[in-house]
Amino acid sequence: MSGVIVTNPPKAELKDVDALAGFGVATVSEAMGRTGLLGPGIRPVQQGVRVAGTAVTVLSWPGDNLMIHAAVEQCGEGDILVVTTTSPCTDGLFGELFATALQQRGVRGVVLNTGIRDTQELRDMGFAAWSRAVSSQGTVKATGGSVNVPIAIDGQVIRPGDVVLADDDGVVVVPRERVRETAEKSEAREAKEAATRAAFVEGQLGLDRYGLRETLQRLGVEYRTYEEHQEQGA
Repeated sequence: MSGVIVTNPPKAELKDVDALAGFGVATVSEAMGRTGLLGPGIRPVQQGVRVAGTAVTVLSWPGDNLMIHAAVEQCGEGDILVVTTTSPCTDGLFGELFATALQQRGVRGVVLNTGIRDTQELRDMGFAAWSRAVSSQGTVKATGGSVNVPIAIDGQVIRPGDVVLADDDGVVVVPRERVRETAEKSEAREAKEAATRAAFVEGQLGLDRYGLRETLQRLGVEYRTYEEHQEQGA
């Protein structure tokens, strides 16, 4: 497998990335029309952490972390390393030594469509990580791959410089051209949810606030007393 290492790809502005970091993954995905999510199999190794950064992408051979070593050189302040392989792999491609090198370069975290190891050490050092699996299985450094090329995880295309936002609920990718727009839509959505939350505190039901009684009626859902239901023989 040959490959390429692309240097200095375009990236979203960090001020826009930081604005997006104020919102949760669910909010951002909803603001983009319920798009951008990686699958639920990518999970955090820690809890209570949210990070956003610009993607440095890696395409590696299964069981081989050579291209992660190559990618470290391409990483800088505000980045998130995003790794996938040419076919499914749960080996522990990433651990504490990689995290040490990346943390020194200002990298905010890692998202792996593979396995990860040294999870306790990563939590202790405060390096945020999301992965497909946790595995102590080691790797080799023998096969070429690519850095900073478009990759796909769970059907979601991630380009270098796109924004990756990750928290306890998962991972979402925002195209670099849509970051500012998405932050604005996320802010509007949070304001709407705050009004709804206040209404629920006051006792309003979602059935009424969202006009769902009409939906139930349109779908033919009936209200019956217990006695009526028993008489119907249901």
